[in-house]
Amino acid sequence: MDSELGTIAGRVRAVFDEIHRAAVRAGRAPDSVRLLAASKTVTVERLREAVDAGIRHLGENRVQEALPKIETLDREGVVWHFIGTLQRRKVKSVVGRFETIHSVDSLALAEEIDRQAKAAGLKQRVLLEVNLGGESSKGGFAPAAVAAALPALNQLEQLDIRGLMAIPPPMPTAEDARPYFRQLRELAQALTAQGCRNINMQELSMGMSHDYAVAIEEGATYVRVGTAIFGARSEPYHDHT
Repeated sequence: MDSELGTIAGRVRAVFDEIHRAAVRAGRAPDSVRLLAASKTVTVERLREAVDAGIRHLGENRVQEALPKIETLDREGVVWHFIGTLQRRKVKSVVGRFETIHSVDSLALAEEIDRQAKAAGLKQRVLLEVNLGGESSKGGFAPAAVAAALPALNQLEQLDIRGLMAIPPPMPTAEDARPYFRQLRELAQALTAQGCRNINMQELSMGMSHDYAVAIEEGATYVRVGTAIFGARSEPYHDHT
């Protein structure tokens, strides 16, 4: 087993197994959780190993790094997600190339995505990023600001708003992050109750390598796992996986 965990395929299987156990503990169907392998700085060769092991969802943080990977792996059944901070000037390069943008952190960014999606003749699936801890180092809507922005977001017809994404503040243990995951789930439920016809809150993108099992127990539908699959990176990577 130890030697198997030294391979990408072995680590992918271990993560899938843990997802299954966490979902069962929570009384959820395991297939209600999608494993999104966070692939920043990972080579195409290593990504292909993960895809061969069953990964279908890949998440990238940087447009310029992602585009050649998308081109190379485009015919291998991969679904691409953008999970990094998105600058408005780069929206045109992202719209239509990623199934879902997980990091819509302001109304201004949402409006730019809507404009670019309209120009491209498509609808762009997005998640709204929420800054649960009020951290100045992170983007995202304050929890109270999401509800206030919902009427304006509801008018953006080229956006397919599917839910929320959040990264809790750094915590000593996974269990310490549980209140933040619960807060995001409860916020999604409260926003659903507002009844905006163009907005769906069914997706919760939360949980990373160190705490994804707890996130699943609290309702995550996407978990973003990088280090537990690909190993430690040569640069800080705690921000999205």
